[in-house]
Amino acid sequence: MDFTLSPEIEELRRRVGEFVQDNCIPLESPRESFDEHENIPLEKLAGLRDKAKVAGLWAPQMPKELGGMGLSMTEQAVIYEAANFSIFGPAALNCAAPDDGNMRLLWMVGSDAQKEKWLQPIIDGKVRSAFVMTEPHPGSGSDPAGMMRTKAEKKGDKWVVHGHKWFITGAGASTHFILIARTSHDPRNGLSAFLFHKDQPGWEIVRKVPIMGPEEHGGHCELRFDGLEIPEENLLMKVGDGLRATQIRLGPARLTHCMRWLGMSERAMSIAAEYVKDRESFGTTLAEHEGVQWMLGEAAMNIHTGRLLTMYAAWKLDQGDRARKEVSMAKVQVAETLNKTVDTCIQLCGARGYSRDTLLEWMYRYARQAQLVDGASEVHKMIMSRFFIKEGRDFWSWDA
Repeated sequence: MDFTLSPEIEELRRRVGEFVQDNCIPLESPRESFDEHENIPLEKLAGLRDKAKVAGLWAPQMPKELGGMGLSMTEQAVIYEAANFSIFGPAALNCAAPDDGNMRLLWMVGSDAQKEKWLQPIIDGKVRSAFVMTEPHPGSGSDPAGMMRTKAEKKGDKWVVHGHKWFITGAGASTHFILIARTSHDPRNGLSAFLFHKDQPGWEIVRKVPIMGPEEHGGHCELRFDGLEIPEENLLMKVGDGLRATQIRLGPARLTHCMRWLGMSERAMSIAAEYVKDRESFGTTLAEHEGVQWMLGEAAMNIHTGRLLTMYAAWKLDQGDRARKEVSMAKVQVAETLNKTVDTCIQLCGARGYSRDTLLEWMYRYARQAQLVDGASEVHKMIMSRFFIKEGRDFWSWDA
């Protein structure tokens, strides 16, 4: 593939960078202005989103006719990376998880009526959404097809749901939900996808699960379903297509995580670079110490490796390929890079990096989830291994 950016995308990248620098980064300090979950207060986020819409930097992943920017996956890779140079950038541009993946799924598989009712309000920023799949043990985690226990049973013209979910990102602030539930015991076609509204009876938020890092708006919630009724028109795709819906959503969603994490890694590097260029030790700046140069050089190389893997996987998706092994490779590499980079930058900044005087400690706690969300790194390594066993040396074949 050709990695050259078109003049239009390069200009867009520059505009996003300026927007983030001028509007998002100033809101990251003082940290005392964050909400109780260490995120941007919603009233401040609303102002950022209004500015992003006026600037034409809204919903990069959605078609122009629906109010988005109509970018391809490779173009999104450039913009998402630039957006997450601020921890508030993706939310400001409406390209943050979980809405990002939910919008993409609804746009790809929803009926026209479902897009109008369930998708358009998310694109417009009027509501938030959540994807409801993960369950407590012994329910579904990385193996939803085999372990899903939440059931939806057809009674008359409605589906009635009973079950238990947890770690549902953003559920506490969401209005629209996409639920995956078991509708049969077919090993491949036993799950179905449904849409429901927060005001429907028959379900509850049990609690917001306390987590190590800063929270998304709405937290990571535990939900219980006890007779939620869903009409037939709110079935997403067909009965038995729940696993397909999950795969359609999670592949690109994993990659957009990588795009954003690269931007955060670069921001961490910029914080460390600014410090080591000024801080003196033993008669010279830290930046002139050979050991510091090794640390910065390795981190910079790892970020660049992650960018190449991410862009290649995005290009494969643009070609209509599912890019399963390419997405898995990017997911593992970039998740580990984010963790290693932030750790390195804290080490370079010393006690200041460990303090709340910079964002590095926030990033450090946030980064640990990267090796877990949307499939643990070990699961993705299993996927890569299976491809290698099947393909042999063709695992590394060039695209013809």
